[in-house]
Amino acid sequence: MKSTRLLSALMLLQAHGRLSTRELAERLEISERTAHRDMEALSEAGVPVFALRGAQGGWELAKGWRTKVPGLDEAELRALLMTQPSALGDPRLAAAAERAFGKLMAALPSGLRDQAASIRAQVHIDPTGWRPSAEDISMLPVVQDAIARSVKLTFEYSKPGGETAPRTVEPLGVVCKQTVWYLVARAPAGMRTYRISRMTKAVVLAIPFQRPAKFDLAAHWKKSTAELDRQWGRYPTTLALSPDAARSLRRWCKLTPAEGWRRKATLPDDWETFDVEFDGRDEAQFVALGLGRRVRVLAPEELRERVERDIASAAKMATEKSAIGEGRRFRGVIVSKIDSPRSGGNGSD
Repeated sequence: MKSTRLLSALMLLQAHGRLSTRELAERLEISERTAHRDMEALSEAGVPVFALRGAQGGWELAKGWRTKVPGLDEAELRALLMTQPSALGDPRLAAAAERAFGKLMAALPSGLRDQAASIRAQVHIDPTGWRPSAEDISMLPVVQDAIARSVKLTFEYSKPGGETAPRTVEPLGVVCKQTVWYLVARAPAGMRTYRISRMTKAVVLAIPFQRPAKFDLAAHWKKSTAELDRQWGRYPTTLALSPDAARSLRRWCKLTPAEGWRRKATLPDDWETFDVEFDGRDEAQFVALGLGRRVRVLAPEELRERVERDIASAAKMATEKSAIGEGRRFRGVIVSKIDSPRSGGNGSD
């Protein structure tokens, strides 16, 4: 605790220039006597901190002296400061990150500190959505604690279908995919991934475990997500799209230009061809039918045949429905002539 307090006192002096013993004590929530002893301890450790007497006195670092921070170029500094603590969402994590940013800012040279403050003022991240988020990451600090201490973690886990069951695992790391946090852990049945928002009642156990040798979290995540994509059965297609259809489809999936198809198919001049992946054949068929005349399926052959068959079936049903409607209208005219009292037919007595 003392080492943390001494570092905090040092950061305060760097940030504010000069502070009295009383101000240090108030900011660090310690007694003035403890604050005085801390300043003496810093001096004995070789930190050039000086006591200034008088009404405007206090403690001050030697002019120009700062803790050493590895050199950062402008691009590195800008990238680091763009990761605002508020992006973490969870208030406790954001507060801890904010304290870390404060220490970084205090350790920067004055010119670079002004530039850093300007960069941070130009970015604001609002982690909340327009609608309430279903992502509850209140268990994340508990998970991180277990990972840091290399001890087992137990929790209740809810599957997508609603079934809840206890889990006891060896936590190895956390992954944030966009705004969703996942725990990568070793379970009795092997490596598993758990969505942290589905975890409740997480408890850190006093049971240490040995991490797998040379475990690479990033490499494991890349491999597991590739396997997940394969299990989902990605369905590649080639589509010819009108400009407005391309704009619509680009909002929710990736369009990769497909070369060489214009020579094989007669298309309007402003149409383009793209390779598009879907989660399955049914989804691809649904999208193609929804786009109607604004799309032509070029590949695969089975998808083009299914779409053409559905279109022909729909057209046939529309024709039959139209014919039935015409027949009803025709029969209605005949009946009205026979049964009307004004017609002089059998309907009049």
